[in-house]
Amino acid sequence: MKPAPAPFEPKPMKISVLTAALQELTPRDARDADPDLAIEEWLAFSRDVGSPYIQLSAALHPSVSDVPAEALLDPVANTLDLREPFDEGRARRVLAAMKDTGVGLSDLAYFDNLLVADKAARQLKHDFMLRVFDAAVLLGTDAVCGFVGRNYELEMDQNLEMFEAEIVPLLEEAKARGLTFRVEQCPMPGWTALDRWHNNIAYAPGPWIALHRICEKHGVGEQFRIHYDPSHSVLMGQDTRSMFQYLKDEGYAFLIDGFHVKGQVIDSKGISAWGYGGQTMERGDWRDGRPSGDPADQVNAWKKQVAICEHELPGTARHDPLAYLQNRTVDWLDHQLAARELLDIDPAEIYLVVEHEYPPARMQDKAALKPILEGSIAFTKAIDEAAAAMYALQHEVMAAQGIPVQGIGREAYRS
Repeated sequence: MKPAPAPFEPKPMKISVLTAALQELTPRDARDADPDLAIEEWLAFSRDVGSPYIQLSAALHPSVSDVPAEALLDPVANTLDLREPFDEGRARRVLAAMKDTGVGLSDLAYFDNLLVADKAARQLKHDFMLRVFDAAVLLGTDAVCGFVGRNYELEMDQNLEMFEAEIVPLLEEAKARGLTFRVEQCPMPGWTALDRWHNNIAYAPGPWIALHRICEKHGVGEQFRIHYDPSHSVLMGQDTRSMFQYLKDEGYAFLIDGFHVKGQVIDSKGISAWGYGGQTMERGDWRDGRPSGDPADQVNAWKKQVAICEHELPGTARHDPLAYLQNRTVDWLDHQLAARELLDIDPAEIYLVVEHEYPPARMQDKAALKPILEGSIAFTKAIDEAAAAMYALQHEVMAAQGIPVQGIGREAYRS
């Protein structure tokens, strides 16, 4: 008796875009006077560039931030302005704009160092995160994306203890609100002029598992998840398939619960000069034997990263099979296939969030940026649809009929 054929039912992921892609879509004077105007205008812009969802960026207002804009490699966006708490009236206005534009909300995002050494600065960030949590509830989303961070004055095991003391209470607040906190894994090497490289302790699968075990001990394991960004894996010499295979092998394939779609292109000449630690001396972020107090100097701390690589907006880097195999750029098709083959996810419920940090294209001109984002979003959608089709055909349709799949494909732990 022949096996019954399975239907061809590919499951594409949901496309979203981080609103930090254009910080000045709404001029500062207009959005400071009318905070929710920025969200309304970004929802309309998202519709126009072809993204059905936005990842709404929140950040400390420049007037209270402890990190000057001049010291940031990729300036953050306070599209969601929380100088005043986000209340039901503001939520009704934003939800009405979402209905009017047909654009939904994937999640909220607040990227900051939640373990910063200064107690007052840390409390300010934690209080702000609680406002983000409250806004997420009012806007009907179930997740917030961000960083853990690091106390630069402490070593890694000490930071694990600090995570338990400082972040677990935040996760308890997330649990009380029915939220998940999705942690992005960027190591943030330029966050400090010190010669620290891993300045966000949740930078790889090993640390994710260590942190999740702490969370489980306190009953908040379900609140701690990973928002995976392959650009950071390339930065650390890793590849997506091997990382996903490792998580599966260790029983943690459930940890990844969302994706940033941003690449990284390694500069082989920079690696030859400095190695994967990036520029380690004479960066320009020190003056007179100590870290410079000038924010324009502090940005040079990012040479630990930019001396060896540059961010890629999906679709803007050349197709380079050799670079894929050497982990020098993201193999987007295999990235999307590996997620379906190795992770414990329902692809139809997962968000792919396009994050724009490609320096030459980071203009604050709506008309100039629009076709660039349109193209990148179209590329992201097409590559994911191709992966969804391949997965459904090979793993469902052909498998149901016992038809073998041709070839070998990319394998974990090989390059």
